[in-house]
Amino acid sequence: MNQVRIGIVGVGAMGGAHARNILENKINRCVLGAVCDIDPARLKEFTTVPQFSTHQKMLRSGKVDAVLIATPHYSHVTVGLAAFKAGRHVLSEKPLGVHKADCEKFIAGHTDKKLVFAEMFNQRTNPYYIKIREMVRGGELGAIRRINWIITNWFRSEVYYASSAWRATWVGEGGGVLVNQCPHNLDLFQWIFGMPRRVRATCRLGHYHAIEVEDDVTAYMEYDTGTTAVFITSTGEAPGTNRLEIVGENGKLVYENNALTFIRNAIPTTEYSRTTEKIFGQPDTTIVPISLGDDQGGQHNAVLQNFIDAILDGTPLIAQAAEGLNSVELGNAMLYSSLKNKTVELPLDSAAYKRTLKQLINNSKFTKKEVRTGTTSAEDMNKGFNK
Repeated sequence: MNQVRIGIVGVGAMGGAHARNILENKINRCVLGAVCDIDPARLKEFTTVPQFSTHQKMLRSGKVDAVLIATPHYSHVTVGLAAFKAGRHVLSEKPLGVHKADCEKFIAGHTDKKLVFAEMFNQRTNPYYIKIREMVRGGELGAIRRINWIITNWFRSEVYYASSAWRATWVGEGGGVLVNQCPHNLDLFQWIFGMPRRVRATCRLGHYHAIEVEDDVTAYMEYDTGTTAVFITSTGEAPGTNRLEIVGENGKLVYENNALTFIRNAIPTTEYSRTTEKIFGQPDTTIVPISLGDDQGGQHNAVLQNFIDAILDGTPLIAQAAEGLNSVELGNAMLYSSLKNKTVELPLDSAAYKRTLKQLINNSKFTKKEVRTGTTSAEDMNKGFNK
């Protein structure tokens, strides 16, 4: 095989963008083998390729070697498992699943390791996050004492939430900002720092909007190493903030407004504390700007190209799908902690969280009126996606 015929399931905002990029030859050795959507109107744009109303029909057609899943969250696992059963490679949009138990089921279904299984974590291609990870894991900051990530520039209006009946409901999305806007941030968090041992969170449901799920989150995390972390996110603040601050023995690393700065201690804090004769004061510091330009990396196309290269050449994946369980588990743990009003130990009891989510769905009496706006879903998604 010298090229991959990819079939896209769900050609709405993200799926449609992927399809157009492939048709415009932006992905080497990749052709659009077929598109699939339950909405016939979405298929009209792609009349030059085979079209299917269900993923089962597409898989039976023999026209695709791999599947890119860009459907609503709950169906990612269903479509992916069907693709594995049909012997197809799988690239899933985020999140891997709505809850940890579904992710475990998805990962367990990947029994044929010859089939490539990846997730669309495009922010892993951002040079700044790559550099931060290298510095943290390479020991340049020394032992990490504290992590603070404020990511509140996800502002959404009431019209946004009313634009689709499924949006921001337990039955439609399975959550709010943690499952919709923040999966990339949660993935980057665990990719850079690893998984914490304990989570305590306050998730306010419908605090800023007429919705039943969380739109405001403050989470506190503890690591076995003694590191502590705070993660704050919201869709109700404006102007918002996106600031990642990491404090280590050797100084402080700050990433904000596309600028990375290392405030380096002349002497590590513990050593300075033990040896100084000063009552007050702190180690001398040097400010080291780390400039990587305005390049945000290859983003979605880079991950898709990597997926194709992994199939054809065995190239290591940017994001193995199995790693996607971690970001889902973090989000689940924050919600579970808040709903149960207690500190949650990780690994999270996936069965317990699944039962809790099912109860929320079964007990929901929330209804909302869907409205149509002058902005398309694709425009809406694209404006907020790169924050």
